[in-house]
Amino acid sequence: MEFDFTQLPAADRYRLLTNFVGPRPIALVTTRSANGQGNAAPMSFFNVFAHEPPIVIIGFSARPDGSEKDTLVNLRRSGEFCVNMVDLELSEAMILCGVNFASDVDETEFSGLATSPCRQIDARFVTRTPCAMECRVERIIDYPRRAIVLGEVVEMTVRDDCMDAQGRYVDPGVYQPLARLHADNYIVADRQFELKKPEAMTRHEVGQSAATPGPARSTKDIR
Repeated sequence: MEFDFTQLPAADRYRLLTNFVGPRPIALVTTRSANGQGNAAPMSFFNVFAHEPPIVIIGFSARPDGSEKDTLVNLRRSGEFCVNMVDLELSEAMILCGVNFASDVDETEFSGLATSPCRQIDARFVTRTPCAMECRVERIIDYPRRAIVLGEVVEMTVRDDCMDAQGRYVDPGVYQPLARLHADNYIVADRQFELKKPEAMTRHEVGQSAATPGPARSTKDIR
């Protein structure tokens, strides 16, 4: 089957893209309004974009009436936001945070999520999140009824039990992030396996640093 995206209606493009590009991690984004009101909203058009500089990227769509969502309004004003990663423990509260409440509703309070003050930005993070990334807005790319936000991570808070004994890698037995497939279908990352490049392929690799040729990398080394 072939689909001409230049001719397809937007709803069909959305359906195809979100069905095939997945699973997508969930960013439960917390911000603060001009009057100090807390806000939280889940975003599945989200991922890490780079590590130097450390950039995350989030895609926002407008509400059905064309107005901007509170999260986008808040981060435009403050230039700050916090990404809270979501696991199964937080899944039901995350769904409640996705309700289009009036702007005077604090979704974390409504859903029963405990929060703690961020260290470098004026917002709060979800206390039980496996990982909270405090971000400052690096840039915003605007489209009609859409915006793409790039944020630079300035602080990360990791729940202690999510790390291995050396504090270097996540413990896959504990950290099992929730991700969205399509529509109302989600998946938990509860299966991990190692997939290495064959050692014999090392000699075919180009553009490597002469100082650190090293063996073939495993998936543990891939970010």
